[in-house]
Amino acid sequence: MDFFTSMNVSAAGLSVQRTRINVTSSNIANIETTRTPEGGPYLRRDVVVGAVPFSQTFDNIVEADINNQVHSAQVVNVEADKAEPRLIYNPEHPDARPDGYVAMPNINPITEMVDLLTATRGYEANVSALRAAKSMAMEALKIGT
Repeated sequence: MDFFTSMNVSAAGLSVQRTRINVTSSNIANIETTRTPEGGPYLRRDVVVGAVPFSQTFDNIVEADINNQVHSAQVVNVEADKAEPRLIYNPEHPDARPDGYVAMPNINPITEMVDLLTATRGYEANVSALRAAKSMAMEALKIGT
């Protein structure tokens, strides 16, 4: 793998992890949101990440599959969780149903914090890989002088 390919793969990883951090932060921020423009409580969002060939021409994709070459990551979609909302009994809440229950987002703060931690660690790993590639390039330049 050449220098620029490694930099581009790390940059793609940084972009994916940034999206994961943003979506998870949004989930945490809306943990008590009972009313959205679509109606009902906020729906938890999940990031779908997929591997894509680094090269986009047909010849390069075929060659990459044959030689097991570099693949990059990208966000394929951000999907709403299909889980049912939590029902909390609070008849005084403005969004309470006639039976006194309020539909709350089905967001588990522990799950969200674990997602946030793994996305942060992934981001840090990509930054480290980027720094290592930069350091190797700088050392290679010193050899020539």
